[in-house]
Amino acid sequence: MRRRDVLAGAAALAMSPGPVRAEVGAVAIARQPSLGHLPLMLMEEQGLLQKAAAARGVAGLQARYLTLAGGAAMNDALLSGQIQFAAGGVPPLVLLWSKTEGTAMAVKGVAAMNSMPLLLNTSNPKVRRLADFTDRDRIALPAVKVSVQAMVLQMAAETELGAGHRNDLDRLTVTLSHPDGMAALLGGSEVTGHFTAAPIQELELRRPGIRTVLNSFDVLGEPSTFNVVWAFAAFATANPAIFAAFTAALDEALSAIAADPAEAARTYVRLARDGSDSGLITEILNDPQVSFTATPRAVGTVADFMARTGTIRRRPESWKDLFFPGVHVRDGS
Repeated sequence: MRRRDVLAGAAALAMSPGPVRAEVGAVAIARQPSLGHLPLMLMEEQGLLQKAAAARGVAGLQARYLTLAGGAAMNDALLSGQIQFAAGGVPPLVLLWSKTEGTAMAVKGVAAMNSMPLLLNTSNPKVRRLADFTDRDRIALPAVKVSVQAMVLQMAAETELGAGHRNDLDRLTVTLSHPDGMAALLGGSEVTGHFTAAPIQELELRRPGIRTVLNSFDVLGEPSTFNVVWAFAAFATANPAIFAAFTAALDEALSAIAADPAEAARTYVRLARDGSDSGLITEILNDPQVSFTATPRAVGTVADFMARTGTIRRRPESWKDLFFPGVHVRDGS
């Protein structure tokens, strides 16, 4: 049988209105506490995955949503079988793809969720650039070494301080969730820098004395993906209807955010309870730099850096190597 016939058969099965057998009856999806995970919040509150699964013949699917602090925790949960879909920054996906490619545990990206700038804020009036941080400072970020913030910080250090100094600031970094990092920055602790995400970064900037030192878009040279979703290839193969339902539900959530940012903002405030208000979230969602999209952007740039610096064992030939075929038709990078 030709490959295209096999793919056509799989697509027909995924869209079949009749009952689908041999697929799991429950899935767990993990997200992180930031605005970038708003699509997953909408999926949870509106039951979008369950509805999409039922339309594809999987009735009564149970979907459980967990909140984890960072990419390292995501990968641990995925590898241990606690979750089926992980969501986080680009580096954790690239790292796990590199470790599992060509094995029975192969992992690929399902889709991007957004393109959003990440800001490194500081409370230290003496810090105007990266070189101004000293051993008295600590920089909080979601996960040391593997988070997208940690990787962008290394890329920025390489540009500002020189190729041999990309890891110079690693010794100052500490792992804290976005809310805990903000509390540490604003609480007068040794944490004087916080490389975080929306809306925590905007909440911090509302406080006197907090300034931005670094914008991730400037480092990467273009708008870039903040959050992606990834899963085991074996899970996608064994559960084509559920996998198709997940991507359909994600697309529906992304469309809902674009269609009504104000309503999406109210949903975020209601579920996140992180001190933000709907006015601030609506403002962020309407920011021209912010877009909620499944199209991966600047993922290849991050992967190239990770390969060049030895963080991953092999370099993907294209950003498409990192993702399931469903997003290959998009104008990604």
